[in-house]
Amino acid sequence: MNRVYNFSAGPAVLPEEVLREAAEEMMDYKGSGMSVMEMSHRSKVFATIIEEAEADLRELMQIPDNYKVLFLQGGASQQFAMIPMNLMKNKKAAYIVTGQWAKKAFQEAQLYGEAVKVASSEDETFSYIPDCSDLDIPEDADYVYICENNTIYGTKYKALPNTKGHTLVADVSSCFLSEPVDVSQYGIIYGGVQKNIGPAGVVIVIIREDLIGEETLPGTPTMLKYKTHADAASLYNTPPAYGIYICGKVFKWLKKMGGLEVMKQRNEEKAKILYDFLDQSKLFQGTVRKEDRSLMNVPFVTGDKELDEKFVKEATAAGLVNLKGHRTVGGMRASIYNAMPKEGVEKLVAFMKKFEEEN
Repeated sequence: MNRVYNFSAGPAVLPEEVLREAAEEMMDYKGSGMSVMEMSHRSKVFATIIEEAEADLRELMQIPDNYKVLFLQGGASQQFAMIPMNLMKNKKAAYIVTGQWAKKAFQEAQLYGEAVKVASSEDETFSYIPDCSDLDIPEDADYVYICENNTIYGTKYKALPNTKGHTLVADVSSCFLSEPVDVSQYGIIYGGVQKNIGPAGVVIVIIREDLIGEETLPGTPTMLKYKTHADAASLYNTPPAYGIYICGKVFKWLKKMGGLEVMKQRNEEKAKILYDFLDQSKLFQGTVRKEDRSLMNVPFVTGDKELDEKFVKEATAAGLVNLKGHRTVGGMRASIYNAMPKEGVEKLVAFMKKFEEEN
């Protein structure tokens, strides 16, 4: 078996033991005589899978009882519309734009009401998180929106914005389950699972019950109402059943590893290995302000486009794959999610040292 170290930003690396278990159960899930891919989402067997997945996620994140957990489709990008459709009662919302995905969410919200940009880091290619302790948030804003970890730019909020009493909505796609989180500080915390939790095709929305209303913007499709999915326990229509099954396995793996406190320590340890090297390297530089660095996504450059390309090519040949940076930043990016083992990061740094000596 020739497994590579996969630094892809998403779809991304999954725990090997989860993949092995799924492989073993592929033809016959627990004596059912079929694969989870083939079974009815209305069956007792699948009901157990989705209920256990939710229970394990609630335990991992200590989700309060007045929050619903929804397993939906359409990715995080569909939430860019679903959030204003369901929450924009006053037709006004505040957006903090710290990267491409927050920007896309902000643009989408403008279709449904007045989206107000209350802070942005676009002036420096999103390489930092703006000070959000005292923002000018409109009194009548329905919510304040952030993207908490910026996959492309490698920044992460270390403190949540002061929303001045307004509901906080956060896209956590690329830092989901990477560290403990106080769910009660958010109205909605959501993310696509294809970075840190499972295969592409599932988005998990954790939403406070008082935000799930009858009232949505006129013309909101039935499928885009949170109430539709909350009332049907994520089984209104056929959910992404196999994806949810894998997510459930990852939740069990995380519990076995010791939960989110342990993951945070592991992730800090892994990121430190890479950032420490970048800080003393003569060839490679990190692109993010130190205090705003993400534990999950680490962009870096040599400052020479041709050298960057050479690095990516040689790294790929050495079994360190998907290191090419996003076109808006250039250079390289190492995504080091929960399932990336520490030795993967150590191998990457050893390779970078060697490359630096040779170039």
